[in-house]
Amino acid sequence: MSTPGSELMMTKFKPWGVVTRLAVVFSSMLLLPQLTSAKRIAPAKVDPVIYEGIRYVAPNDDGRRGYVEAWNVVTNKKLWELTIFRNRIDPNLEEDVQWVFIKGLDMHDGGLLITSESGKTYQVDVNTKAITQSDSLSSPSPGAIRDVPDAVKNALTNGSVGKKYELSFHMNPSYLEGDLNGDGNMDVAVLIKERSTGKLGIAIVHGTTGKVAILGAGVGIGNRGDDFEWMDSWRVYSKTRAAHTSDETSVPCLRGDALLVEKSEAGSALIYWNGKRYIWSQQGD
Repeated sequence: MSTPGSELMMTKFKPWGVVTRLAVVFSSMLLLPQLTSAKRIAPAKVDPVIYEGIRYVAPNDDGRRGYVEAWNVVTNKKLWELTIFRNRIDPNLEEDVQWVFIKGLDMHDGGLLITSESGKTYQVDVNTKAITQSDSLSSPSPGAIRDVPDAVKNALTNGSVGKKYELSFHMNPSYLEGDLNGDGNMDVAVLIKERSTGKLGIAIVHGTTGKVAILGAGVGIGNRGDDFEWMDSWRVYSKTRAAHTSDETSVPCLRGDALLVEKSEAGSALIYWNGKRYIWSQQGD
């Protein structure tokens, strides 16, 4: 049986328990927007490379640039820091989905090789710190050019389109085929680059008319701006699949096939024809 004194103490401390619970709830509410606003996971850890007593590391702690550090293995003293590339940030878009980090380091013929998440490769002369961007991924092989449909090559090499854009082979596959405008004929979507700026994008060549629609490569669409450098995979999303997928409520009603464009661990979107133009439909953060 409790004594009057103990009952008094219990009564006295009950309000503090309520206050504590309210504090926890309030703190959780403050943290919730921070947790839900995160759009991409942390970059993968990059293994350091040791060469002639120097350890080269990629900290990957700055989303606006990719940089490496050189450390003396014996003294553990930092010798230098070098920015390899910077990410163009569109202030109108969410910043973290525009971040590109370093995903690999290696040594080749005495030079430090750096690979970015977007697939670009850079080589650093560790003595002079001169940076050279490798064009091995963006320069097409004769076979790659030969594989591109003739209709696409003709549409993108003639007239004003050919003067402004060129085919890009920075990602595989470099082109996709589907009935994108729903007219029953095969259309081709191909990766392109704007010659004057280097901005990446997609050109869609309509099979019936030969007309070209430019998405990205200097032409804005949706909330990802006018440069598709962030995209690291793409595929055709068939109209048939959309018609038979009842649980994907965010998928719009499609006239034809759509393009599913993605940034790994960040988000995806459908690009589809609405009868007049191509529309951007965000599918995931």
